[in-house]
Amino acid sequence: MTWYYDSHIHLSDDAYASDMDSISRQMQYLKIKACCVSTNNENSIRTLEMSRKNDLILPFIGIHPEFSNDDLETMTDLIEENRHEISGIGEIGLDPTYEVEGSDLARQKHVFETMLDLAERLDMPVSIHSRKSLDDVFQTMTSYDTKHALLHWFDGSKKQLQKAMDMGFFVSYGPVLVYANDKQTLLSKTDDSRILVETDGPVRFSRCFEMKSGQVIFIPSVIFCASKILNKSFDEMTLLLESNSKSFLGI
Repeated sequence: MTWYYDSHIHLSDDAYASDMDSISRQMQYLKIKACCVSTNNENSIRTLEMSRKNDLILPFIGIHPEFSNDDLETMTDLIEENRHEISGIGEIGLDPTYEVEGSDLARQKHVFETMLDLAERLDMPVSIHSRKSLDDVFQTMTSYDTKHALLHWFDGSKKQLQKAMDMGFFVSYGPVLVYANDKQTLLSKTDDSRILVETDGPVRFSRCFEMKSGQVIFIPSVIFCASKILNKSFDEMTLLLESNSKSFLGI
């Protein structure tokens, strides 16, 4: 049986709370597994609780750069204590957008490196946030294994994409692939074995998505678009993405 994978979605976000029963049924019906990423201690606990009720939710827990002044020791303990239940660590990374008092880049980097140290020691994949910080992420990651590292929502240049490929990262593309020419060009230049798809919900999408929050049911549309860009059949693209997703997850 072939499965679809949403490699990055925030199902533990409050925006989904009232719809989770329906979302779970959709995931079962459409055969979609979702890497549910977290951003802080509070919703990491929620992610774990959700995954215990639905085995199609693959829990990733960690501290997002926006929440870099969250309690780091609590998070490391949470990861250690639940290491046999979680699928990976994320969403972690760097982002100068959140460089405010009490959450500067030095603190972000410390949190990021602590999470990476833990992921490497526990042999877990990581989902990385790299908005406006790709080169800094590349520099940091030279000290770490990148074979199970995802640069989610890749938004770099062609040169940076080649750097990501050379370093062995996975990169993921979301619903904007349906209508954004720059993302379509990047996908066409991505190594087939490094491609993943995501929704990053509850981010909202314009154009054909009518500003709806990202939903797991968008994934087949993203796959269909990717298949057309890469001149593959839908089934070929689905099989490729399933294989890539399993490789990323180490399963």
